[in-house]
Amino acid sequence: MTIKRPSLLMLMAGAAALSTLAHGVSASGTGEEKAPAKASQSRLGSAIQSELSEKRQTAKERERALDLREQAIRASEKRLKDNLQNQQQRPQTDGAAAAKADAKADKAAEEAETLDQLARIYQSMKPKQAAVVFEQLDIDVQIAVARKMRERSTAQILAAMTPAAAARLSMALAGKRPAPPKRVRSEPVG
Repeated sequence: MTIKRPSLLMLMAGAAALSTLAHGVSASGTGEEKAPAKASQSRLGSAIQSELSEKRQTAKERERALDLREQAIRASEKRLKDNLQNQQQRPQTDGAAAAKADAKADKAAEEAETLDQLARIYQSMKPKQAAVVFEQLDIDVQIAVARKMRERSTAQILAAMTPAAAARLSMALAGKRPAPPKRVRSEPVG
């Protein structure tokens, strides 16, 4: 980290100016003229001091930020080295487990793609038509598809569903166990 410092020539010129000013004040001889000169000198001196302290503070803050960045980089490097060593130390039998995990991940991705596609289909249908078909689906499929759909589309389909089916799906979406569907007994007309 480099700190920008004033050049030696500028410092010498400033010192010469202050020396000339101080000499002029002391040579004037009158007490009335000394007071304003001291006030201007003290204002100039305090301005220089405050500027220098601000620059020091800024430099300290930059240095602190760079130290924090260096620490973060060292920690990241250490973590990467540890991960690399762990991967190299694993026995080759993990290759079969990794292949199984990859197959499961592929199957999950395929199922997610299918659910996304179903959600798009139901969203594009009219809510009344979608509700009729949606009610016939398994509750787990209803939940998964409803979660993939936009809220507005899900709400429109729920509104078009029968109250019992809408309540069952709403409870399932809320994380509650849905009640089993009630069977309506048809009484003979007589």
